[in-house]
Amino acid sequence: MANPSRYPANIRQVAAALAARYADFDHHNLKDPLDELLFIICSTKTAETGYRATFDKLKRSFPTPRDLAEAPAEYIAKPIASGGLSGQKSRAIRAILDAVNDRFGAPTLEPLRGMSDRDAEAFLTALPNVGKKVARCVLLYAFGRRVFPVDTHCWRIARRLGWVRRTQKDGHCAPRDADRLQAKIPPELRFSLHVNFISLGREICAAGKPNCAACPLTAWCRRVGVNPRASRGSPPVRQPQPGKRDARDG
Repeated sequence: MANPSRYPANIRQVAAALAARYADFDHHNLKDPLDELLFIICSTKTAETGYRATFDKLKRSFPTPRDLAEAPAEYIAKPIASGGLSGQKSRAIRAILDAVNDRFGAPTLEPLRGMSDRDAEAFLTALPNVGKKVARCVLLYAFGRRVFPVDTHCWRIARRLGWVRRTQKDGHCAPRDADRLQAKIPPELRFSLHVNFISLGREICAAGKPNCAACPLTAWCRRVGVNPRASRGSPPVRQPQPGKRDARDG
């Protein structure tokens, strides 16, 4: 059984406030694990509206996994060209499909359902261009595993809340940092906090100029890296205003 003392003291209040505002919107992620992996690849360095359209074009051009598995990289690049980096992404897709087909004899990730979280993550991170965050997104969205993918929004907000400290000079989230942050999130809250951190990061807690006055987490946020005078021992006392649930677009 997990030790509750290892979790941030305010984590359930934070999770409840975000769930009330964003209702655990899933950002259009997919239940089929191979589709989810391809969807994430299409999203790399692409706006949300752009990568959804790009993925739809890819699926129309190659309706079945077998169709895609038999296509050369240059053919895969054509329908995803509008999303940018089509050469890089098409080569990654081609290499991933080859690796999956070699392991399972078919272009499918369904055999991962019978694996432990650790083994499934190890398989995914061994695929070309698949890191810990992408692997955990596939496990979370497509397999319902209780993992916590740490994307740029999750990392930024968790740091501002004071839940985790950076270990890298440039502040990026190293793989060991992703593991540290995951360990601080109760398994039953990982999906909710992941998707709602993304919504908060896109709407309010931006990297450059966060709109702290509109944030539903002001009562618990230490604003680490935002307000240099914020004290770890003196959190703000102002209570958050109830947020109206927005229809999120991702």
